Amino acid sequence: MTENAAVSTSPDTEKVIYTTEQIMEIIPHRYPFLLIDKIIEFDDAVRVVGVKNVSANEPYFQGHFPGRPVMPGVLIVEAMAQTAAVFAKKSTGGVLPGKTVFLVGANDLRFKHMVLPGDTLRIEMRSYKRKRPLWIMDGTVWANGKVVASGQISAVESD
Repeated sequence: MTENAAVSTSPDTEKVIYTTEQIMEIIPHRYPFLLIDKIIEFDDAVRVVGVKNVSANEPYFQGHFPGRPVMPGVLIVEAMAQTAAVFAKKSTGGVLPGKTVFLVGANDLRFKHMVLPGDTLRIEMRSYKRKRPLWIMDGTVWANGKVVASGQISAVESD
């Protein structure tokens, strides 16, 4: 997907594949560490698109940075990993029942723009390589029609 294609897509008007409640049934994360609000696209075993609405009320904004709130890059990576975990759990031939997906690597990460309160992140994760128990996915995150982050996430399924 190009940056221009992201501009024409409005997460607020797209079909919701998985709601927040459904996501919490799929992955173990909870407030304040659940960093995706919904899944709006799911192409089985190929790609997934998640959405994170960045609120001014996020607890990390108190200290990052006082007077100039910016979403920490590591939390953008975590949002990518959580989106990838939903993909891994729900894809045909995905993570085995009773297993959890754990982030084990992040490569070639690039942060291009700051993410600020009020931004809506569009998180696209694409399957790159899968060899049980290892999952590798390429990801791109957009806000305001611009790429804000990209990189590769590695995860492993475990008890």
